[in-house]
Amino acid sequence: MVIKVFLASSSGSTAIKKKQQDVVGFLEALKVEYAQLDIACNEENRMWMRQNVPQEKKPANGIPLPPQIFNEESYCGDYDTFFDAKEDNSVYAFLGLPPPPGSKAHADEEEQEEADEDREEEDLQSEEEEELRQLEEEEEAEVQEEEEDDEEETQGEEAE
Repeated sequence: MVIKVFLASSSGSTAIKKKQQDVVGFLEALKVEYAQLDIACNEENRMWMRQNVPQEKKPANGIPLPPQIFNEESYCGDYDTFFDAKEDNSVYAFLGLPPPPGSKAHADEEEQEEADEDREEEDLQSEEEEELRQLEEEEEAEVQEEEEDDEEETQGEEAE
């Protein structure tokens, strides 16, 4: 999976340049594989980006500004959602990527998996205990029924 970052190489806006640098710098620091796709020099990139940003994520004028981030064909978000994910330490989830081994996010994910496995084990154990309890009750009922039958036979023999 390759992360695609749509950028404008010749933007007149310093705010856009800073946002683009922030995204690229952070992805490099995380050693995330990504591709920079320039929308200023390549009309196909610009059209693809504009067509694939979800309508609800487009600004009022309908033209999304760079940087826009995708995981292959799947839209991840713009700079603001990237920044929020960065602040929440959830960039890997934002990008749709598994956290790398040894990272805090990976450790949290492993803890969650272990907790899920423990819960499944407890559920299975509870089910087995319930089945065993039901079997014991059935056996007890059968024994009681046999005892009652024996008692009735004994009473019948005594009556004769």
